[in-house]
Amino acid sequence: MIIKNGHIFTTQGRFLEADVKLEGDRIAQIAPAGTLNEEGEEVIDAAGKYVTPGFVDIHIHGAAGSDFCDATTEDVIKISRYEGSQGVTTFLGTTMAFDEEILTGVFEAAKPRFHQDGEGAVLRGVNMEGPFFNKAKKGAQAEKYIVDPDFAMFQRLYERSGKNIRLIDVAPELPGALYFIRRASKMCTVSIAHTCATYEEAKAAFANGATHTTHLFNAMPAFTHRAPGVIGAAADDASHVEMISDGIHLHPSVVRAAFAMFGPDRICLISDSMRAAGMPNGEYSLGGQKVIMNDGKATLEDGTIAGSATCLAECFRRAVKFGVPLEVALKAATINPAQAVGLFDEVGSITAGKRADVLILNKETLQPETIFIGGVKQ
Repeated sequence: MIIKNGHIFTTQGRFLEADVKLEGDRIAQIAPAGTLNEEGEEVIDAAGKYVTPGFVDIHIHGAAGSDFCDATTEDVIKISRYEGSQGVTTFLGTTMAFDEEILTGVFEAAKPRFHQDGEGAVLRGVNMEGPFFNKAKKGAQAEKYIVDPDFAMFQRLYERSGKNIRLIDVAPELPGALYFIRRASKMCTVSIAHTCATYEEAKAAFANGATHTTHLFNAMPAFTHRAPGVIGAAADDASHVEMISDGIHLHPSVVRAAFAMFGPDRICLISDSMRAAGMPNGEYSLGGQKVIMNDGKATLEDGTIAGSATCLAECFRRAVKFGVPLEVALKAATINPAQAVGLFDEVGSITAGKRADVLILNKETLQPETIFIGGVKQ
């Protein structure tokens, strides 16, 4: 398969007119436009279109009526199919605050789907969001399951997942948190989340091995001129931060300001979507709690925002609509998240030797016209 004459999004975060050759599940070659030998090859002319990596969503709870924590292989497949149809080609199944028994069941059910092709987006690991949170910033997490950081519990779950936990969240001000961060950071990416941490407490977390911050601005203290809190510490020290650019969790001005503060290399756009994504208005659930979705906004009965109902592909388009430069938003939905969780050797860019997870986007709408996952046209 040769995709010719497209505007290829490069690892430098720029577009370059070029040809791309796919062989099997790999990107085999990238060459100047019009130079690849087309003899015997299927050819797609992508002139006037963008050719980009597939989107990488490192924080997604569910979609299409299913949740990762429903703990069935069938539900994981439903999420994969929906995400793949939207142009998301890699994702981390994200948990909620639950006890060890429930989380063990979730990970056991997911095991057959880790790194498996053939059903849309590929599940490449777990984002363990909870239960090591500050109850005062629980958001839509169920308080009855929230506990102080417990490294022994995490280690057991890490093994039960087949060592597939790639991201673990923790509130750094809790008892034992710094010890937890020092140990867990040797196994996966550690993120600050659902926290009341001061600037100093967050700085201590980064000094002890945390590198990431979960859904920036949400479930953490506000950034103010005398108390910069987690956001200020992350601006100083975090390798990456997440942001939900659905226009509901954050005002468009805040989205623009965050990119100005953190630059093009550190923000990871995420969906944080729950099972209502891709579904009509109605009642759903998240973490065992009732959720009402109305016109794209998902909330608990008390009005607390309960994740999003927006796919990462749409969050990317909205970021561009809000004024984020196209190349910057695209990097935040592909290269940066893949780097944040240690997947960049395999996915996240149009690079020879990497997975053939490739999108051809309409230049006007930024909608995918053609989607390849592992070299297979969807």
